[in-house]
Amino acid sequence: MFCGGLGAVVFGLVAGSFLNVVIYRLPRGESIIRPPSSCPECGARLAWFELVPVLSYLFLRGRCRRCGGRISLRYPAVEALTAGLFLTVYLMYETQLRGGLFPPAAHFGWTLAKGVFLTGGLIAAAFIDAEHRIIPNRLVLALFGGAVVLVPLAGDIGLGSAVLGGLAAGGLLLLLALLSKGGMGGGDIKFAAVCGLYLGWPAVMIGLFLGALCGSLFGLALVLTKRRRRREPIPFGPHLAAGFFVALLWGEELLRWYKGLAGM
Repeated sequence: MFCGGLGAVVFGLVAGSFLNVVIYRLPRGESIIRPPSSCPECGARLAWFELVPVLSYLFLRGRCRRCGGRISLRYPAVEALTAGLFLTVYLMYETQLRGGLFPPAAHFGWTLAKGVFLTGGLIAAAFIDAEHRIIPNRLVLALFGGAVVLVPLAGDIGLGSAVLGGLAAGGLLLLLALLSKGGMGGGDIKFAAVCGLYLGWPAVMIGLFLGALCGSLFGLALVLTKRRRRREPIPFGPHLAAGFFVALLWGEELLRWYKGLAGM
């Protein structure tokens, strides 16, 4: 478990570095492959030792070594967050496997791959939407492609459950968008639908509920602290991402708890 956990952290740090590129370039319509990473202030190409996740930021004290421009704290934050969440996914799945709670039809390696791939997409969507108020179609398409490949290989949920989860999540938010006359963005609808493919039915509904609850509490806190007017919209993507991540790891447990609470 230790070696696997260490591998999850290292892979998460590297993946977080790539996600920083995605978060910065995707909403700007830029390629995530070329050109190589450079300073956003002076445009100087970064050397390899300036690209070491988290450590480079600390070594450079958050500034470009050429122009002295400030490097956003978002970069080490995304790298550390990705490493932490990848480790959490690994430990939860490993614990479920050892405890006999893992679905019998599931393939551990592919299920883990599905979990970390979705987690990476959730992180990217949350940060992009928080800054730009959009969830790019290219990100949604990448998540959809991952679902097409990884959901059947993982086998932890049935294909019928996956399709139903996608239709239910996307359909519910589409209905809310129609009723609210534009109160729900198209990116949120597509994002929820594709995440439903990963989570399946009914776990995706747990994620939607938690996302809505998180968004409502966050919005209320902003209103009470006078940082936001009552009818001023807030990005829903980060809250959806948080709800879907919880549903990914604890959806079944929360569903069983709810059924027991309701006497079902």
